[in-house]
Amino acid sequence: MAASVDLTEPVWGPATGAGEGDQPRALDPGLPPSDRVFHGAARAVGLFVLVVIGSIGAFLGYQAIPTFRRYGLSFFTQSQWQPARNIIGISAVLVGTLEVALVALAVGFPLAFLTALFISEYAPARLRSALVSLIDLMAAVPSIIYGLWGFFLLEPRAIYVARWMSQYLGWLPIFKVNTNPNAAAWAQSQYTASAFIAGLAVSMMVIPLACAVMRGVFAQAPLGEREAAAALGATRWHVIRVVVLPFGKRGIIGGTMLALGRALGETVAVLLIISPAFVVKLRILTVGTITVSSLIAGRFGEATSAQLSALLAAGFVLFLITLGINTVAAVFVGRSRSGSVTEI
Repeated sequence: MAASVDLTEPVWGPATGAGEGDQPRALDPGLPPSDRVFHGAARAVGLFVLVVIGSIGAFLGYQAIPTFRRYGLSFFTQSQWQPARNIIGISAVLVGTLEVALVALAVGFPLAFLTALFISEYAPARLRSALVSLIDLMAAVPSIIYGLWGFFLLEPRAIYVARWMSQYLGWLPIFKVNTNPNAAAWAQSQYTASAFIAGLAVSMMVIPLACAVMRGVFAQAPLGEREAAAALGATRWHVIRVVVLPFGKRGIIGGTMLALGRALGETVAVLLIISPAFVVKLRILTVGTITVSSLIAGRFGEATSAQLSALLAAGFVLFLITLGINTVAAVFVGRSRSGSVTEI
């Protein structure tokens, strides 16, 4: 009778070179110590930034509670800012903030886009690093310098541009000025300290940010698709149109929105140029406007506790707006690899 075999026992013996105590060898997937330190440090810095931003938002929100309870929705619909008469609202402030930011974006976006395209696609290699350094140097200039430049150098010349725009584009409400631009002695004071001039100064401050984002995305366009388009006989501009621009469209949107968030929060340059006016008016060429950041900077020193709460409430609203814009922009920049839609 054949002997039974226990299938639960190993059938190999010493002759096979394997013992009964053999176990699978554990693989160590751990990172090297230097990588672990770097990952830990990067994670700590990221968490610290989130904590700081959350703390700022929580502080502003807590300080704004008394103002929201006292004024309710009228805080967003009232245009006047007269704490002595207990009349406080930010509708005119929000409109002025948006006007200055949109003017800055309308002027800065084409310049940033064309500059980024020239540096990444047309500039000679020996000049590219110098041009990048010059653009980055613009971001290092303090905002007060741009404000002084706008007040002393830009404004006396920009009023003639504003007059020309009111002459030929005054049929549009946004460019209308309540004065006769064709008069021999035209009222120059009606064109000074406007949202238009402040936006021109701010545009010089948002160009480096938008240009850096766009240039970085353009440089990541797939080399294989570039070479394939060139091999099919495409010109340089055709390669840009069918490869670079479709690939970088999300980066263009993200860089533009980051520039918009930067323009919304500019303070010193705007405060030096504008003439404060708490009036809701969609006319960017006329004298007088106000923004949230300039309101806080101009009224903070003399504010009482109640007025300080109102200023912090306005700052909280601006904080939420800029945080939302920058978050959406970061999403677009992070998803900027859109080469899948490229057609050759």
